[in-house]
Amino acid sequence: MTTMTDTSNAARFREFKMPDVGEGLTEAEILKWYVQAGDTVTDGQVVCEVETAKAAVELPIPFDGVVHELRFPEGTTVDVGQVIIAVDVAPGSGDAAPAAVSAPAAEPEAAEPEAPKGRQPVLVGYGVAESSTKRRARKGAATAVPAAAAAIQGEMNGHTTVVPESRPLAKPPVRKLAKDLGIDLATVVPTGEGGIITREDVHAAATPVPAQAQAPAPTAAPPVAEPAPETPVPAVVTTPGARETRIPVKGVRKAIAQAMVGSAFTAPHVTEFVTVDVTRTMKLVAELKEDKEMAGVRVNPLLLIAKALLVAIKRNPGVNAAWDEANQEIVQKHYVNLGIAAATPRGLIVPNIKDAHEQTLPQLAASLGELVSTAREGRTSPAAMAGGTVTITNVGVFGVDTGTPILNPGESAILAVGAIKLQPWVHKGKVKPRQVTTLALSFDHRLVDGELGSKFLADIAAILEQPKRLITWA
Repeated sequence: MTTMTDTSNAARFREFKMPDVGEGLTEAEILKWYVQAGDTVTDGQVVCEVETAKAAVELPIPFDGVVHELRFPEGTTVDVGQVIIAVDVAPGSGDAAPAAVSAPAAEPEAAEPEAPKGRQPVLVGYGVAESSTKRRARKGAATAVPAAAAAIQGEMNGHTTVVPESRPLAKPPVRKLAKDLGIDLATVVPTGEGGIITREDVHAAATPVPAQAQAPAPTAAPPVAEPAPETPVPAVVTTPGARETRIPVKGVRKAIAQAMVGSAFTAPHVTEFVTVDVTRTMKLVAELKEDKEMAGVRVNPLLLIAKALLVAIKRNPGVNAAWDEANQEIVQKHYVNLGIAAATPRGLIVPNIKDAHEQTLPQLAASLGELVSTAREGRTSPAAMAGGTVTITNVGVFGVDTGTPILNPGESAILAVGAIKLQPWVHKGKVKPRQVTTLALSFDHRLVDGELGSKFLADIAAILEQPKRLITWA
């Protein structure tokens, strides 16, 4: 029998569960807590950072209150749906027994009775996750969400965005940076659109601090040394003199291992190679760097290689497909989400450029630059890594000539680009020093036969040898 006290406690204490991002993930590791028991939190405030099998993301709390309890310590892997933090949303309202917060742990079916009516907490960058279960409409007024949180979480359908005047506007990563640098956001002058505080604003606020602080060295560090955007790889303790070090396999590394094994043993890989003279492409890269139309974007060989691949797909559309095992069908894609393999401290990730086939060269350059910088800063969202169709991996940046890349799961082809080196090459009947590289194309032989794969690779090589084909073949 439910007592009046139990009802008041349920209303007073609210629990925040590990959210379901709608990407088939079942667990996440808590990397860092930004709050402790007794801290005051506000709607939209980032309370912790977690690492899923795809990326590290920050979780904002969806209500105001005082932290009552953190259910799991840092480094714990938590299943989606488990309560990770309890918040007292009515502090000082009486002597309601705190035991009511821990009671749901023994009876999961009674936990968070208000959840079906309200919005479901979601990972940063995902917005509200859709569900196959029909939920009742929420009673009362729409929930007020700070603009900074709304900008990160995505558009909240049916919810009014309210900006509290007393709380500075800043995205969660910027708040984290300010916290790490000891900067009070209330003292920072915003320069972002709509009065939002940017990373540059925080750095600017940190610059004059050494003149007043007792320990000026940390705040005097240049922005390039700022570690805040990226979560470091978990420290591995090694005993002095030990002959072995064991590193737990979890998060992104665990996902990589599972995906690569699954890909290698389900898709019959075939890899073909071609060595090509890219001297003209390198000259075009140098010319584009001086072109006013390309001002403000990064121009490099990868840009033209990506464009060559997109043109080759247009000429060989059968390469851009997927194998549907359940229905025994080949799914032809009429769009290209171009994946770019990026090495990060957490492991290899493959974010992709959505609808890359529709982008002009300057747009593609801007997209590549944003993709790379976001990956390096550890801000790549799970959504950015979903839905890829074809991938490029640039092993040449490590000085490697070529390789046999494994397909990204669900894709039919991956192109490995080797190092571009000055080599002796027969050009116009004479041996001359030319810029040469080796391309390696792995493809799924269930849907890409040898002829199609060979034509596709040959077209990429032909474009890079004679880049004017970017115009004549486009």
